[in-house]
Amino acid sequence: MVDLTTTYMGLPLKNPVIVGSSSMMNSLQGFKEAEKAGAGAIVMKSLFEEQIRAEIGDVDEVGMQAHPEEYNYLISELEMQYGADKYIELIRQAKKELSIPIMASINCTTPKWWNTYAKQIEEAGADGLELNISLMPKDPYQTSLEIEQVYYDIVKAAREAVSLPIAVKIGPYFTGMSMVAREICSRGGDALVLFNRFYQFDIDIEKMEIKGANWFSHPNEMNLPLRWISILAGKIDCDLSATTGIHDAEGVIKQLLAGAASVQVVSTLFLNKFGQIKKILDGLSAWMEKHGFTNIDDFRGKLSQKQHPTPEIFERLQYIKALVGIE
Repeated sequence: MVDLTTTYMGLPLKNPVIVGSSSMMNSLQGFKEAEKAGAGAIVMKSLFEEQIRAEIGDVDEVGMQAHPEEYNYLISELEMQYGADKYIELIRQAKKELSIPIMASINCTTPKWWNTYAKQIEEAGADGLELNISLMPKDPYQTSLEIEQVYYDIVKAAREAVSLPIAVKIGPYFTGMSMVAREICSRGGDALVLFNRFYQFDIDIEKMEIKGANWFSHPNEMNLPLRWISILAGKIDCDLSATTGIHDAEGVIKQLLAGAASVQVVSTLFLNKFGQIKKILDGLSAWMEKHGFTNIDDFRGKLSQKQHPTPEIFERLQYIKALVGIE
């Protein structure tokens, strides 16, 4: 028998497969289904910073004037459906009835509200906190350094507010990804979740309206986090969790070989239901037995850049081969 147990941000997991943040993880029933299916941990559906502001009465008047429709929706509809107080209560209930780690998730854009709210997440019993930071660099006058500083300030504020393990979920749009990753970890991040999958939009040319697009990820999208996990593994002082495009056991194995401490699955569960978790774990176990690995640490990071005998294949050489056809 192979041993699938591992650790993530110091938390013991029975296996490295985490159910990522989504609408499936917004109820006690959803949590129980994930645990029954074999998940090693869960990340709750993200609570938006605007919901917290609405509940504590800290509404940004400038923001309301600039985006009145957005704020009206967030303050009324979202608050009614799932406000900050209800989020805290769900954590309390889940900790009474589940045995796997439960991580809260906050979709945030500023560090402003941490002092009044983050401690409640910790006191409710959450095992960890995932900061989902998704800033759109849309201002042509805002520098990359200014954008990066917002990320650092959010992580720093969270670290000062709680002693919980903190994971930081970011997108790939940084000029100096390695440096940003290192800086986030040095400011208190215990893990990086690579990468945030930003919702895309499309245009309906007949109705001439904006519409959503590509709700679910595709396995082809896994290559970007795979590359960066392989590059960063062992080079920065925090764990790495892979997300986006991981649909089956093969995807999980690849990310672990690259150096991931855990993997997060979402789209594949929407498409294949919670039973997909067992299929992934069975596939992982079978592959480990076939290759003679008794535990995950036997092969984790085996194909990371740091451990590879020819690290250059992760960078320039790979690019040249692809363009000019060198074999």
